[in-house]
Parts: sequence; C-alpha cells; structure tokens
Amino acid sequence: MKDVGLVGVAYSGKSTLFTALTRAGSHGGQANVAVVSVPDERLQVLTDMERSAKTVAAQVRFVDVPGGVSSAQGIAKLREVDALAVVLRCFGADAAPLDELETVRAELLLADLGVIESALEKAVKKSRQKPGPEVDALQRAKEALDAETPLRDADVSDEDAVHLRGIAPLTLKPEVVVANLEEGLEVPPSLAEVGAVGVYASIEAETAEMDADEARALLEEFGVSQPGLETVIEACYRALDLITFLTTGEDETRAWEVRRGAKAPEASGVIHTDLERGFIRAEVIGYDELVAAGSMDAAKSVGKIRVEGKEYEVQEGDILHVRFAV
Repeated sequence: MKDVGLVGVAYSGKSTLFTALTRAGSHGGQANVAVVSVPDERLQVLTDMERSAKTVAAQVRFVDVPGGVSSAQGIAKLREVDALAVVLRCFGADAAPLDELETVRAELLLADLGVIESALEKAVKKSRQKPGPEVDALQRAKEALDAETPLRDADVSDEDAVHLRGIAPLTLKPEVVVANLEEGLEVPPSLAEVGAVGVYASIEAETAEMDADEARALLEEFGVSQPGLETVIEACYRALDLITFLTTGEDETRAWEVRRGAKAPEASGVIHTDLERGFIRAEVIGYDELVAAGSMDAAKSVGKIRVEGKEYEVQEGDILHVRFAV
C-alpha cells in the first residue's frame, strides 16, 4: 500500500479533496488519514468468473495534515508518504493556481534545504578527516537545492538516494498536480502543460455520504465522467511508476501493485516473501485473454496460459499463479 500526502496553500481545498477522495470526514487541527480501495472493475469480473469467496482490491492511504508544509508537524508527516499531490484552487476570480504551485514547490524545497544542510554539517563533523560517500551525496543534494532544483529533477543516483533515504526529501518524492475545479470548468491550459489532473472536489465531497452508485449517477448529472478517486489514483500510479497484476481462484481474487519493470520473482514477493525466495515459475495469462477464454480451466484447455521464468517482466493486467518451493 502506498501513502499519498495532500499538499496545498490555505483555501486550496485540499481537505475538501480529502473528503471527496476518501468519503471520510476531515477534522481540523489534526492529521486526517484514510485508506481507500483502488477502483478496478476487473476484480468483480474475475470474482464472478472464478466464483471467488473473497475479493480484495489494492489500497492507497491518503494523508491530509493541518498546516501542510508550513508546519513542522506537517513536514514530518509528509516525509513518511510515498508521493505528494499538490492541490491548486482553480475557481474564483482571484484564482492563481500557477502561483500556488510555485509557492508550494518553494516551501518544499526550503524544507529540504534546511534538513539537508543540518545533515551535511553533522556528516562532515562525523567524517572528520576524509569525507565519505554520505557527505558527497548530501553536498550534491545541497548544490541542487541551492540552484532551486527539486531533487526529483536532479538526476540523483541510486547510491546517493540510499544516503538520502533517512532524510526522506520531499522534493525527491513523485509529484501529482491536482487542479481543484468547480462545475463547468476544465483544467487550465497552463496546468495541463505540467500534467495536472482535474477533480471537482466540492461537488464530490457532497456525495461522501451517498451510496457509490448514487454518487456516480449524481456526478454524471454534473458532467463528471470519472470520479476524482480514480483520476487521482491513476495519476499517482503513473508518478510512482506502478502497475497492477492480479491473482484469482476459488479462495480469492486480488489486485496487487508492483513497480513497472518488475520481474516475476519480485512480483511474487509482493504476494508473500516465501514465493520470491522459492520461486520456480509463474503461470501467466493476460486479463483480456482470460475473459475471452471464459475461465482459468477453459484457458488451460486451449493452451492460453504461459509458463514464465525468473526473467519475465510482469505486465499491467497479468494474472499470475506462482509455483514455488521453500
């Protein structure tokens, strides 16, 4: 499960967005945290096909902290998340979303600069005679931040990232830009250029108490074809470079997240560490192929299930059955 922190200036609507995404209330003065299931229509199709006793969706945890990047508590909480969603107000005569984006990014950068300068000073004192790789990594990070370059844009090496891990730099985390819209508006071209996704937070927050089907019907009346939760999660998955693979059978149909490019043993390890350690092979079929076949048994009977080894790169929508020995 991945954690996504909501960030925004005052009155950007990030707490309203939290309610819209999670269907949970937002409480002032304290961190708001809620876990939501990742919408995936494939799960019900597979559950019905295999008559699974249980269906389990992938999950995302959203975090909204009071004060955001302007408070020490907010900074500490945001350092724990996997990605940041920057919420920008795009309605009202005085809306200035690009200015808000610049403000948030500057605050994140300054927060990182402060903690990295402190860490660098300590590392230099600790090394005394000969600076080691930690000092070098911190120095390179400081130079990038001094040049007002977010660390995600600074080509941080894997080795340097290891030394920065304890600091959890905010500007190294993947970023999603969310345009908070009102009825009748679309994502401004200036934000579209930076890859922003649009969500009608105030409209969707009003549906938080409704049944999911009722909420979707109401949103469609307002011209909202895709709920904000799906929009934001899809953007977060892209930013985190994640894909979804599936497992299905009589006991359970389940969605799993794994980094794009992961080999079969790594994906197996997401299910259970024993599967990665004792991986032998994976029986694989794509979701569309399985649906076309009608069932796993039917797919096996016509030879549609492939046997893949340790070098197989798992694809979006793959359905895996792992053979292993411990």
